[in-house]
Amino acid sequence: MKILTVKKQKNYRFNFLLFFVMLALLCVGAVFVYSASFYSANITYGDKFFFLKKQIFGIIVGLFCFIFFCFFDYRKLEKLKWVLLVVSYILLGLVFVPGVGFSNYGATRWINLGIITFQPSELAKITFIIFSASVLSKSSEKIKSFKGLIPVLIVGLIYCALIILEPNMSITICMALLMVVMLFIGGAKIKHFIILAVPAIAVVVLLILIEPYRLKRLIAFIDPFSSSKGEGFQLVQSLLGIALGGMFGVGVFNSRQKYLFLPFSESDFILSIIAEEIGFVGVSFVIALFVILFLTIIKISKTAPDKFGCLLSAGIGSIIIIQCLLNVAVVTGLVPPTGLPLPFISAGSTSIMVFMGCLGIVQNVHRQGRKTILN
Repeated sequence: MKILTVKKQKNYRFNFLLFFVMLALLCVGAVFVYSASFYSANITYGDKFFFLKKQIFGIIVGLFCFIFFCFFDYRKLEKLKWVLLVVSYILLGLVFVPGVGFSNYGATRWINLGIITFQPSELAKITFIIFSASVLSKSSEKIKSFKGLIPVLIVGLIYCALIILEPNMSITICMALLMVVMLFIGGAKIKHFIILAVPAIAVVVLLILIEPYRLKRLIAFIDPFSSSKGEGFQLVQSLLGIALGGMFGVGVFNSRQKYLFLPFSESDFILSIIAEEIGFVGVSFVIALFVILFLTIIKISKTAPDKFGCLLSAGIGSIIIIQCLLNVAVVTGLVPPTGLPLPFISAGSTSIMVFMGCLGIVQNVHRQGRKTILN
């Protein structure tokens, strides 16, 4: 009689689903970045391929990042967490240095590297995930008390403070939500979130009141059509684009809103152009890709060989889905307008490279994971 024994062995298989979903999102992004930008790029830069070239550059560099982190043992990131933390803080501070920081539309969010600009707040999200995953994986007992939350809270709040000074309300919100998610999956209790909710709400109200444009955006969100030529203009144009698309869209490259009607059509509001050109069915396909990607990452996190790998993968999946949901909510008018790119799709080289590198880390967790074999 053959006895079943269970043994574990390293799983070096490549997760093709993760890879091909990423490629599908990148291809969708490249097509619609070009579609949404060729008219404005031709007028502004005299090159209708301007944004597409930047997008392709980001994808190529991002592919190298993906491959590198596929084979870079993710456990080493835990050892480098303090170095990564300090470097990301320095980079966030450098945006305020004259001649180094690059300003656009009243915000200083980029570092000018000559050929391209780099946005440190994109890197800050993954460095925060690495730090919090490391801390939470080693303090499962401490996290049950409020004192155990303090290291993650302090690091996260410093990030939020530096990012809001740029100012960048959207990434600040993302970072705050990411902090909540990391604490939740790390084992924090519900009562801790209730304690944190009161000051958090007070800070949000204060941030809205001290910047008049944020209050105007909030009012425009409540009734965008009352200020359709003012603060509500962008949201109205976004909703018109979605409405024009209907079920199947007006056809790829046939959008009307991209002809300078919809601001930031190639970046923050690219989903509106997608909805206009390929309709509800096309948008549903794009959202389905994000859902598949998220579920694949969560499945990988469950098979991670240690808690750090589990929290690291779950954190990466969380920031992708948080940013996706917020972007969809902004474009459809479910939350007040705020500039936030759609991962893998919106124009933005830094975002593309960072997110592709993040998926490389997840792929490495998958490779380092273990599978059970019956003999």
